[in-house]
Amino acid sequence: MKSTPRLGVCLLSAALSFTVVDSARADVVTHWNAVATTAAAAPFVGGVPQGRIFAMTHAAIHDALNAIDRRYQPYAFDAQADPNASPDAAVAAAAHDVLVHEVPAIQQPFLDGAYSDTLSGIPDGAAKDAGIAVGKAAAAVIIARRSADGSQAPMPYTPGSGPGVWIPTPPDFLPASVPGWGKVTPFALRSGAQFRLKPPEYFDLTSEAYTADYEEVKSIGEVNSSIRTEDQSKIAQFWYEGSQQGWNRLTRMFLAQHDLDLDLWETARLFALLNFAVADAYIAHFDTKYFYNFWRPVTAIRSGDTDANDDTEADPDWTSYLVTPAIPDYPSGHSTAGAAAAVVLTRFFKHDELPFTTTSGGLYPGITRGFETFWDAAVENANSRVYAGIHFRTATTDGLRLGEQVGRFVFTHALKPGK
Repeated sequence: MKSTPRLGVCLLSAALSFTVVDSARADVVTHWNAVATTAAAAPFVGGVPQGRIFAMTHAAIHDALNAIDRRYQPYAFDAQADPNASPDAAVAAAAHDVLVHEVPAIQQPFLDGAYSDTLSGIPDGAAKDAGIAVGKAAAAVIIARRSADGSQAPMPYTPGSGPGVWIPTPPDFLPASVPGWGKVTPFALRSGAQFRLKPPEYFDLTSEAYTADYEEVKSIGEVNSSIRTEDQSKIAQFWYEGSQQGWNRLTRMFLAQHDLDLDLWETARLFALLNFAVADAYIAHFDTKYFYNFWRPVTAIRSGDTDANDDTEADPDWTSYLVTPAIPDYPSGHSTAGAAAAVVLTRFFKHDELPFTTTSGGLYPGITRGFETFWDAAVENANSRVYAGIHFRTATTDGLRLGEQVGRFVFTHALKPGK
């Protein structure tokens, strides 16, 4: 269990959040996905590390179930357990042990309570004991496997200067967030640099591409924009939550709305692939992001008189609609993660023709939106970053492209069917 950070947060808020997200509980895997996303919610864990934690949790769940009945290739725990072991006990023990190791100590009572609740519904006996044992063993292997993945390594970073270069942004001018995350060991990709994007045209600050991106975000993304519609403002708010939380909730709600008759093994593989894709999307996008260090719209627009482009008029008081995260612009992480998630979900279900609704969390909870396809959701997610004033258009379109590559690779190479 990690040491408790500086937090004055009441555990009641976590319990209430869990009650809401778990209202459509379908099975023990989906249940523990909701537990994980509650336990790691801000302010308990930063957005980017959440993806790693969710992927670890679902890797352990997947491997524990496959030790009982091998149906897919394991991630790290390659063992044969008692075939009579309780699957529910295995899932709970695997998830609980990973989460207790990875999230702040303030969440342990919540996690222990969820664990006791699951175990209380399983009859005592050899099957329950065997399930607990295999779940704990799977968790231990996953924790060991990821212990030296670079996520805890020092991540020094010195901002550059000059036109086109990222510097801390208002209102708080925070230092760069996890600048070394692109070097973290991925879950399925070979490295964070595997699909590193080539420099886009808009990096030339005198290009037509840059001018178009500049003018679009300047007009629609400004805090008091006269052209951003009420619906576009809602879209910006809806997707402002971290992708790690949002796409897991979306998947839970999708499962609750469609009777797809998945068993525990299939559900475990689904959530593992989803979270591998989102975690690897963030690793891949951080590799590209900190390789180029391109400035954010708020910096660019306030410094428009320094870019040698006569068509970009500066506005030293320009403010984005939503607060800009403390990381460079290119590419958009939300766009990358959303595309990766949408590709995995579409391929898993073998089609993209089941409409669904999902509801936001984070800073703007309770907004419900409907989508015809997963890709529709990914595209709206990407658009939201322009409406929010925090990304140039090219960062979102190229983020979608990067995410597609990540999602395809994860689905093709990880946790494949067969023994």
